[in-house]
This record gives sequence, structure tokens and C-alpha cells, in this order.
Amino acid sequence: MTQPHQVVGIGNAIVDVLSHSDDRFLDLMGIEKGIMQLVERERAEVLYAGMRERTEAPGGSVANTLAGLGNLGLSTAFIGRVRDDALGRFYAASMAAEGTDFPNAPVPGADLPTSRSMIFVTPDGERSMNTYLGISADLSPDDVDEAVTGGAEILFLEGYLFDKDKGKEAFLKAARSTHRGGGMTGIALSDPFCVDRHRADFRRLIREEMDYVIGNVHEWTSLYQTEDLEAALAQARAECGLVVCTRSGADVVLIRGDERVEVPVHRVVPVDATGAGDQFAAGFLYGLATGQPLDRAGRMGCVAAAEVISHFGARPETDLKRLFHAQGLI
Repeated sequence: MTQPHQVVGIGNAIVDVLSHSDDRFLDLMGIEKGIMQLVERERAEVLYAGMRERTEAPGGSVANTLAGLGNLGLSTAFIGRVRDDALGRFYAASMAAEGTDFPNAPVPGADLPTSRSMIFVTPDGERSMNTYLGISADLSPDDVDEAVTGGAEILFLEGYLFDKDKGKEAFLKAARSTHRGGGMTGIALSDPFCVDRHRADFRRLIREEMDYVIGNVHEWTSLYQTEDLEAALAQARAECGLVVCTRSGADVVLIRGDERVEVPVHRVVPVDATGAGDQFAAGFLYGLATGQPLDRAGRMGCVAAAEVISHFGARPETDLKRLFHAQGLI
């Protein structure tokens, strides 16, 4: 019998492979500085071979959020696909070691290798990410164990996986089983281009299956095809029970029915902005899971995001509960 989890996430299981390099190396390898690019398998192998003193860490947006929730003491599980290769075994073992159940065993003999993001860090702190999606993008309904999703208090989905029909089917299966078990379901929109490609399907999913949705300004305006954020949020409110809009550095807007709160963000100069959205989601979902009022859940998200941008890496390094105590949030 699967033990129920407070939060179950479904997303890309990506190993972050980090290496220090200089601008000359980036030029030599034709790497565009400071952005995330998707790369094909051959290019991934060339870049991987060119990395010096690699360090590896489990990554992926929703997986990073679950690591934050684990830091806060919630029980979590992550559904994702890895191959039975060195990186896949490392990923599965790392998630388990961090306290997140990883119910899907690495897939033996799969055609595609485990997904990885080659991240080159230059002396100025810029990260240039080259992501090969590999096996994780092939997540299908067969990977969703309803014993896991059906016992979730909160289900959290990663918009990136909505790019394929199998991913859409997996999300529906998971959401419906969570609802049958009495849990809440939600999604991070992840990327305005992904929203753009699947707008009608995203809107149907939000309207029919999601209890909460987290997105940034660009994602919400893309979803409702308007430059006017307020118009987009008004439509979102009509279609979804709980709407969260982050505005990189500006106040976060949270809307639930007739209730609207704006949570101020204390601007800090980021050491490394990677993972800010993922950890905002962790703080916010912790607030949701523990029954906090909307403004407090939003503030928890902002505190967790501020922690992760103060250091390298997309996962918290400080005890987030201690930070919440210091801010009078718990």
C-alpha cells in the first residue's frame, strides 16, 4: 500500500551538470551566454564531453519545488522518467536521498538517455544552459501510478510536459485520480511559448481540472492573448479557483474568488536567479498545504524565492522554516 503524500509532482526529470568555464570556451563551443537552449542528442554529447570538473545535481522545475517542500518537512513524491543509465540511477538515488519518493524505476533498454542540462557558469555568475530533453519528455499515462496521485493532498504539474499528447493524457489521468481522492490539483504554466502552442488545451485543462494555476506575466498574457495583464487575470479568475501571478521583482498577485491580495517582493541582487520560480511555488504550496491565508502563502513563496537566488543552485540551502519563523510567518 502506497503511503499518501502531501504533495505529488509530475515533471521533467533532468540532471543538472555544472561546470565552470570562461567566455572564450563559450565562444569556442558556440554556446549562447546566459540563456537556456534546447539541444539535440549529438550536441549534448559534445558539450558533456567538453565539461571540466563536472558536478551533477538532480534538477527539473517541479522536482526543484518538491525539494523545497521537503526542506519544509512535507512528504513528497515525484513522478518522472529516467533511463537505467548512470545519470538515471544517480537521479533516482538523489531524489530518494533528499527525501522525495521516486516511484518510477529507471527504464532499462530505453531508446533515449536520461535528460540532462549542461550548465556552464562563467566568472561573472552567468549560467548558460543547454538542455537535452531525452527520455523525460516521453512521460505517458503508463508512468502515472494512481495509487500515488490518488493519495495526494496536492498535485503539482509542470507545464513543459504538456507539449506532447502523451503528457496531456498523463496529466488528465493524474488530476482525475487526485480529485477522486479528495485532493487539489494545479499547474505551473512554465513557458509562454509552450502556452502559445497549446493554448486551447491549456485553457480546457485549467477550466475543467485545475484548482490553482501559477504563472508569470508573460504566461498569463499569452494564455489569454492580451497585452493587458488585468484583463488576463480577470479571465483567469473566471476559469480557475486560485490564480497566482508572479511579476519578477514586482508584487505577486493572488486571486481566489472575490479575494485578491498583492504581496510585495523585496528586491535583492540575485547571485543566481535559477530556481526562483520553483522555490516561490514551494513556499506558496507549503502555505496552501498548511491552510495559511492567501497573503501569508504568497509571502512564504517570496521568502523561499529570495533564499534560492542568494546562492548558486536551484534548491534551498538554508532551513526555510527558520526563515519563515524569522519573518513571523509561522
